[in-house]
Amino acid sequence: MNLTGKTVLIIGLGRTGESVARCVRAHGGHVRIADSHADAVAAAHTQFDVEIRSDDDADGLLRGVQLVIPSPGVPATHPLLREAVRRRVAVQSEIELAYRLLTCPVVAVTGTNGKSTTTALLGEMIRQSGQETFIGGNLGTPLIDAVGTASTVAVAEISSFQLEWVEQFRPQIGVFLNLSEDHLDRHGSFEQYGRTKRRLFARQRRSDWVVMNRDNARVQALCHGLPGRLFSFGWTPVTEDKSEGAWVEAETLVLRHAGREMHFALDDIQLRGRHNIANVMAAVSAATLWGVPPAVIQTVLASFTGLPHRLELVAEKNGVAYINDSKGTNIDAVVQSLNSFSEPVILLAGGVEKGGDYRPLREVVQTKVKKLILFGQAQRSLYAALGQDTETLLVDALDEAVQAAHRGARAGDIVLLSPACASFDQFRSYAHRGEVFRSSVAAL
Repeated sequence: MNLTGKTVLIIGLGRTGESVARCVRAHGGHVRIADSHADAVAAAHTQFDVEIRSDDDADGLLRGVQLVIPSPGVPATHPLLREAVRRRVAVQSEIELAYRLLTCPVVAVTGTNGKSTTTALLGEMIRQSGQETFIGGNLGTPLIDAVGTASTVAVAEISSFQLEWVEQFRPQIGVFLNLSEDHLDRHGSFEQYGRTKRRLFARQRRSDWVVMNRDNARVQALCHGLPGRLFSFGWTPVTEDKSEGAWVEAETLVLRHAGREMHFALDDIQLRGRHNIANVMAAVSAATLWGVPPAVIQTVLASFTGLPHRLELVAEKNGVAYINDSKGTNIDAVVQSLNSFSEPVILLAGGVEKGGDYRPLREVVQTKVKKLILFGQAQRSLYAALGQDTETLLVDALDEAVQAAHRGARAGDIVLLSPACASFDQFRSYAHRGEVFRSSVAAL
């Protein structure tokens, strides 16, 4: 894609917007940035030699623009995007622009939960096989930062937000982990959320792979009719002799591909929870399809410790384990996290609602949670849905929740931060929320 001399409007000056701005300028384009936050606009003037304006002047911002790149947090309903579409100005997501500029193939991971863990695990397997591997995307480092590097493959976590404005984006291997209610405040309905996820695979070719969760009926339905070849993973064996797929038998992951059956030991992996075994199946499947040797896969499985803010053990104090699962921002993620423990749990939850129904949490709260401590904007909604199912306390802030949990915890208990909500009422991000949890635990 030739950007020389073109004017590109970037909406939103976050981490992704900054990376896009650097890339466009490096490719000879002129950058115009729109941001509604005055402090971001002021700070940007000292960082970028580009044109920066407030986003309330649609006519001025779009005049002379050939391409618009919205940051992932900018919804399709944003007035600037609507006006760009009306004027027939091209709109692309950051991953679309990155794909058009990359010289290496892409392996992509999507789904509601487990994307970051699976992406990091898969990327490490490919990297340790000796390939120069970029690992990023929604995981942290924008995919566009891979442009111009020596990477021979880019392994990227892809969110539904990033898929709203893709056209040619095509991963040679795409992984579809699962699908459950999330981001309904953004997409409007569960059906539209699923259709947006499916866009990851729409441009694949018959030579490409779709690694999909055959135990998730919604994923199965969305994978019907895709152009790529299907390779499934799940908990029960593939029964047909010539069928390919991955499954678990006892403490062993079994994978059948190209007339060969491979076995990977799971008894020494450090990831906790049934949902993480599903993530392992997905990563091992994709790594095998990419050609990573089984011995390398087994070595990485034994050494991979997981990512911060995902069932992360922060500390043990007086026999009580404090677990940071700040990335648990939707209902299904919290269910999976709670099901990872047999011990009594004091659950800390709350934040900004994302449009889901909290009632599916009721059964697991009744059976797993000895005390529920709620904070943030969603605490009243959470209380209305779950407050009668276990002892429940409402507090103003996360540090108060940690202190209350500490007072009520006994040896053998788990204090689990798994909020079921977004973080943006009191925190910059889920990572910031997790860091506050760590600090609050350290201060006990």
